[in-house]
Amino acid sequence: MIALIDYGGGNLHSVEKALRFLGANVRRVTCPNDLKDARAAVLPGVGAFDDCISALGTQNLLEATREFICSGRPFLGICVGYQALFEKSDEFNSCAAGLGIFKGKVVRFSGKNRLKVPQIGWNQVELTQKDCPLFRNIPDGSYFYFVHSFYPQPTDQSVVACETCYGEKFASAIWRDNVFATQFHPEKSQKLGLQLLKNFVELSSK
Repeated sequence: MIALIDYGGGNLHSVEKALRFLGANVRRVTCPNDLKDARAAVLPGVGAFDDCISALGTQNLLEATREFICSGRPFLGICVGYQALFEKSDEFNSCAAGLGIFKGKVVRFSGKNRLKVPQIGWNQVELTQKDCPLFRNIPDGSYFYFVHSFYPQPTDQSVVACETCYGEKFASAIWRDNVFATQFHPEKSQKLGLQLLKNFVELSSK
């Protein structure tokens, strides 16, 4: 079973629909006990960093999510679910502490080159870890769908799985051991997004 962490926000329906289309057994989880028997977990996200962290805390899912990640089972963060893995965010003068799985903070696009913020639409990814299992059978330079004004800046560049340029280059996906995360939305990225989620589903079945 793949646990879809439901904190009352995020793009749950689209992620759930995509995973079920791929044949995955998916269950929405709202409390720590629901994570215990899961083979893998997905933390989707749409909206603000603080709202995500606050909701996870209210449902006692912050520590449960950390424990799940430490168990070595596959974990995928999407969009704000990616940002939540870091220590803190600059969004709305945030004072919430993130999960702290990765060192670094979440920052806003500078708006250089008169690019619109938020970034909304398709953009290319440049693979920096070509052996990352999440990107198996996905060509370098592929396009994925983004909706965001903020992005993480990992302190440890070795965790960056791919980069994207939108006025400035940023880490659009990361990977370390069992933890994967993307700033883009694979569930909205058509064929290649489904391939990425398929790769994650297959990791969860090993």
